[in-house]
Amino acid sequence: MMATETISLQPDFFSNFLMLLRWIHFLSGITWIGLLYFFNLVGFRSIEELDPATRGRVMPGLMLRALWWFRWSALVTVLVGLAYWGAEVSGLAQAAGATSGTAMASFFLIWTAAWAILYALLLPRKGMMDKGWFLGILVALVVLLASWLFLYFNSHGWESNSVLAIGIGGGIGWVLLLNVWGVVWRIQKRLIAWTKANAAFGTPMPPKAPGMARIAFLTARISAWLTLPLLFLMGSASHYQMFR
Repeated sequence: MMATETISLQPDFFSNFLMLLRWIHFLSGITWIGLLYFFNLVGFRSIEELDPATRGRVMPGLMLRALWWFRWSALVTVLVGLAYWGAEVSGLAQAAGATSGTAMASFFLIWTAAWAILYALLLPRKGMMDKGWFLGILVALVVLLASWLFLYFNSHGWESNSVLAIGIGGGIGWVLLLNVWGVVWRIQKRLIAWTKANAAFGTPMPPKAPGMARIAFLTARISAWLTLPLLFLMGSASHYQMFR
C-alpha cells in the first residue's frame, strides 16, 4: 500500500475553510505572543540599559517595526479566532434549536467591560494601588469575575466545553487586543516620536512621558501574564474537558 493512500483530505469546502482559519490563527498568534514575550523578557530591559543618545537612534526604528507586526498580528489572531469560534457557536446553537445571540453578546459586553476596568486600574495612583502585587490581585479578580459571568450567562446546556473554554480564553485575547491598540500602540507611538525628536533636535521629553511609559509597561507586563490562562484555555478547548 502506498503511503499516499493513507492521506484523506476533507472533501467539503467548509471543513477546509475552518482548517485554514485555524492555521492562520496559529501563525498570527505565535507572532503576536512571541513579540509580547520579547518585549517583556528582552526588549524593555535592553532599552533601559542604553544611554539616551543610543536609545534615541535605536529605539524608534526597532520599536516601530516590532509594533507594526505586534498590533497587526494581534488583530488577525483575534478576528480569525472569532470567526472560527462564531461558526462553532452558531452550529451548536442551531442544532439545539437555540440562538447564539447570548453567547456572542455576553462575550463582547463582559470582556470589553473587563478591559475598561483593567485600564482604569493602571491609571497613575499612589499607595496600595501603586504596588505591583496588589495590582496583580485586582487584575486576577477582574478576570475571574468576567469568567464567572460568561459561564453564568451561557449555561443553557448546549454550550460545549470548546465554546466555554474559548469564550473565556478568547475573551482574555479580546482584552489583550484592546490593550495592544487602545493602550500600548496609542502610547508608544507618542513616546517613539518624542524620543526621536529628543535625539535629533534636543527637544525635551514632555513631563507626562514617564507616566505614559509606565502605563504601557504595566499593560504589556499584565498582558504577558494573562497569556498563561489564555493558552491553557485554548489548549483545553479540545484536549481537556473542564466545563460540562
